[in-house]
Amino acid sequence: MNDILPIVLSILAALVVIGGLIPVLLKTRRNITRYPGTRDANDPETRSGGSTAVADREGTIGARAPEGADLEGLDTTTVPDNAAGLETIPVETPLPVAGRLARLRERLARSNNVMGKGLLALLSSDRIDESVWDEVEETLLLADLGTEPTMQLVDALRERVKVLGTRTPEHVKTMLREELIKLVDPTMDRSLNVQRHADKPAVMMVVGVNGVGKTTTVGKLARVLVAEDKDVLLGAADTFRAAAAEQLATWGQRVGVPTVKSDIDGADPASVAYEAVKAGIEQEVDVVMIDTAGRLQNKVGLMDELGKVKRVVEKLAEVDEVLLVLDATTGQNGLNQARVFSEVVNITGIVLTKLDGTAKGGIVVAIQKTLGVPVKLIGLGEGADDLAPFDTEGFVDALLN
Repeated sequence: MNDILPIVLSILAALVVIGGLIPVLLKTRRNITRYPGTRDANDPETRSGGSTAVADREGTIGARAPEGADLEGLDTTTVPDNAAGLETIPVETPLPVAGRLARLRERLARSNNVMGKGLLALLSSDRIDESVWDEVEETLLLADLGTEPTMQLVDALRERVKVLGTRTPEHVKTMLREELIKLVDPTMDRSLNVQRHADKPAVMMVVGVNGVGKTTTVGKLARVLVAEDKDVLLGAADTFRAAAAEQLATWGQRVGVPTVKSDIDGADPASVAYEAVKAGIEQEVDVVMIDTAGRLQNKVGLMDELGKVKRVVEKLAEVDEVLLVLDATTGQNGLNQARVFSEVVNITGIVLTKLDGTAKGGIVVAIQKTLGVPVKLIGLGEGADDLAPFDTEGFVDALLN
């Protein structure tokens, strides 16, 4: 009996040790990082069929609190595209760029754009006198072109009509198209700054007032970037709007990219943005896209907070792109929004949404003239493919057709 007792005790001790190791091994397995999209050459793991995801993290991510960010009580989780308990959503693929552009042009051309049609009718009149030029000016102003661009276009048209001495519909359309293209300015750089740096991802912030479609725009743009073989990570820093984080995570699931979000209502958005960029650096993604809370441009406290989000993120990485999402139907009010946002976070590009039959195309020119910032993306609807790069000639042609 005495000979058996040491053996039994040894077996029991071994079982206790193994029992203690099992949770550690399981947790380690759960925290293995997988990456969406095409990986870089120095990544430890390659993609192996289907969509992949970043596994859930429990509790607070162990990051040192950046100065000015409130991390107390923050529970930030990384939501994968096939997290436990969530229904697996097939990863979608967007239409090619050419297909999306053609679709947008067709929809814009079918819309009730009075600007192009009205100008063509006026300039094709048998007699163009001062009353006609007054109507041309009025048409342009009603289209939200702005006073200075309107006078510039009218002066150019007056001179050309006087020199050419012809007003056939074909000549008028050609002349108007050329002048509108000059006004929209094809020389502006409309490319997105989404190229990964040597050791850090490109960081993009998306800002704007409530209801313009920021979260939807982030999801659609992530869809486009994934189709271009970019590794993308989303940051749900809109922590005040109910279900905003879940909405963004759903978009992430649809295109196979992870979303960093907080489970705490009203969490500090700067902290969530910080954790998203930190996760993007650790996982060596190409682009981190941060969705920010909607805020009115006349609310000083909220605008200051937006500036704080950008400052906190820049403790980890440079913010390469700040896209302002504007509802094209708001006209001159959208221009006022753009002015204030550009002062707070240095806007690098504009996304115009809802540019459909009720919108006024002249807002494109007015915003660019006022801010010196290009319209980079255009959207005409709620569909996943209703977002495409802004094309100057295509936009003008759609207005005139």
